[in-house]
Amino acid sequence: MKKIDIHIHGIAGLDTRTSSAAQILKIAEIQMRSGVDAILPTVYADDIQTMRLHMEAIKEAMTLQQGGVTGQAAIIGVHLEGPFLNAFRCGALKGTAFIKPSEYALAKLIEGFEDIVKIITVAPELDGALELIRLIARRGIVVSMGHSTAKYAEAEAGFQAGARGITHLFNAASAFHHREPGLVGFGLTNRDIYVEVIADPYHLHNGAIELIFAAKPADRIIIVSDSVRETGEAAGTGITDANNTLQGGASTITESAARLIRLGFGEDKIMKCITENPARYLSPPS
Repeated sequence: MKKIDIHIHGIAGLDTRTSSAAQILKIAEIQMRSGVDAILPTVYADDIQTMRLHMEAIKEAMTLQQGGVTGQAAIIGVHLEGPFLNAFRCGALKGTAFIKPSEYALAKLIEGFEDIVKIITVAPELDGALELIRLIARRGIVVSMGHSTAKYAEAEAGFQAGARGITHLFNAASAFHHREPGLVGFGLTNRDIYVEVIADPYHLHNGAIELIFAAKPADRIIIVSDSVRETGEAAGTGITDANNTLQGGASTITESAARLIRLGFGEDKIMKCITENPARYLSPPS
């Protein structure tokens, strides 16, 4: 089975904030060397023109691969992390780039890229978000909920509108509370929704990872890297800014899977989290 990373920004000094298809192909080459077979380069939230510039580089890289470029992880589309997100949970993203959900903004964003956009992360509690989620889902694009202050009921409404996943569960979301479980609680208790898990040593306590595997059906968990430009260059440390905010994952999905297996998680279960589960997630729902 192919190992698939559905949430990757960059690695080894390179990331998707580029107009260069060559840089995207280099990311794919490095990922192949790490044992990853396919990737969804993930575009950072920015103004629409800038996001389109970065999508154009990815689309050109995909065309070059189809022309016979080898030795690289297959680029199978694009994940847009924004811009329809909540600035109160911007995390490492540029909150000033977040905008109100609207059909007009979506059309401006993805026009000409409809064939490569596979996932869009949306905060479901925003005004207009549910209508946008329905529209995106009808287009056959996966909606993942994230960078969000959503309450449990708002997360449930997003799911009912067509969202199929949650972006990096626990991270960049309101904390779980016993009287308001929020997006995290919904992700843990709903058996049908998929959840991304950043399984490096820094984003989640091992106990939180154990909770996810105890609560969720194993086929609804997807290990992602959320790797960034600095990944692979800061061995033994989390990747943080001056305010100690995590900027992205420190490990590839193959490294994260190996770590969880060493910790005692079942190998068959973990390997499905980077192969079968992301492949099913990206497939049209039956």
